[in-house]
Amino acid sequence: MTTVVGAVLAGLGVLVVVAAALGALLPRTARGRLHFVTPVTSVGTPLVGAGLAVATGWQFATATIVCTVLLMAVTGPAVSAAIGRVSAQRDGRIDAGSPQ
Repeated sequence: MTTVVGAVLAGLGVLVVVAAALGALLPRTARGRLHFVTPVTSVGTPLVGAGLAVATGWQFATATIVCTVLLMAVTGPAVSAAIGRVSAQRDGRIDAGSPQ
């Protein structure tokens, strides 16, 4: 039963990641594509990680999976914001010294 639940969770996560990857092909700018990274880090990765954790059961590999998912969930939004800021600075939309 845990294998089925794990496969369903991982499958849903993969669907989210594939949908985000296909959606990222539509916008022409880097900032537009950046919006499609959010579902991957906030929904897709946790679903895949939960599916793998459920399927493997509790062991050292599960702890590694959980740590990796938490690291992506915490750092993903900050990295996206930093990339968006650098992209806006290069396009001249904001000043390099601006705190916004």
